[in-house]
Amino acid sequence: MTSRAVAGAALAALCGLTVAACGTGETTLSFNPSSADARQAPPATTQPEEPKGEPAPGSSADEPLRGKVVVIDPGHNGGNAKHPEVINRQVDVLTKRKPCDTTGTSTNDGYSEAAFTWDVSQRVAKILKARGATVKLTRKNNTGVGPCITERAAAGNKAKADAAISIHADGAAAANHGFHVIMPKKIGGPVDPVVGDSRKLGIAVRDAFRTGTGLPYSTYIGSKALDFRNDLGGLNLSTVPKIFLECGNMRNSAEAAKFRAAAFRQKIAESIATGMQRYLT
Repeated sequence: MTSRAVAGAALAALCGLTVAACGTGETTLSFNPSSADARQAPPATTQPEEPKGEPAPGSSADEPLRGKVVVIDPGHNGGNAKHPEVINRQVDVLTKRKPCDTTGTSTNDGYSEAAFTWDVSQRVAKILKARGATVKLTRKNNTGVGPCITERAAAGNKAKADAAISIHADGAAAANHGFHVIMPKKIGGPVDPVVGDSRKLGIAVRDAFRTGTGLPYSTYIGSKALDFRNDLGGLNLSTVPKIFLECGNMRNSAEAAKFRAAAFRQKIAESIATGMQRYLT
């Protein structure tokens, strides 16, 4: 949020405040004094006093993430199902070999995880950019194939990201519900130096997600919504702090209904952005 004071002849402060879900705006107000007011105004050479404690436009307070680089990895891709020859190719994730990518899950009425993660990721990117961050996504649309999990990790490494997040939703049994955060373990590999920072990132996002969305911790995976794994290429191959977020269970009817609502996806995005900002600052 940005506030500015515009000094008038009577030294009254006018504040313009604007808030947008995915950005910020600013309204500039002007004051035209009457001739009587003008006689009482300070000399033209006197500059209006800047309000103390308020940032100038474009300052670090307006853009708290200026200078930070974030990589967002929208899970899966809309065209994966049509190209099994690509996504089924085995790749090395250091602890095992796995398929290059997968199709992901969907709600019972066909809303795909790939579409959900693409929408949420774009919303998160817009919010973080408005806060000054440089944001890169691992895929450009929801009609392509891949990229492989190895390439997704490489994207964060190449960008020298201050933080990276892979956004997903689960496809568990219908009675299961709640969200969880997946973080890396030490494997004697490139991820080892950032395991501690990844945990800090995970906790920051978990806490903001719980508060911002109202969704409960997972009832079926992890402890207090925290899960540690050593079999995910996107984590094992990362040299920057990175987590996976499973936003909930798409096979659970209540959570599926929430995920289908644009307003709730915006709430998810704002919560993710808040968690990442807390970690980064």
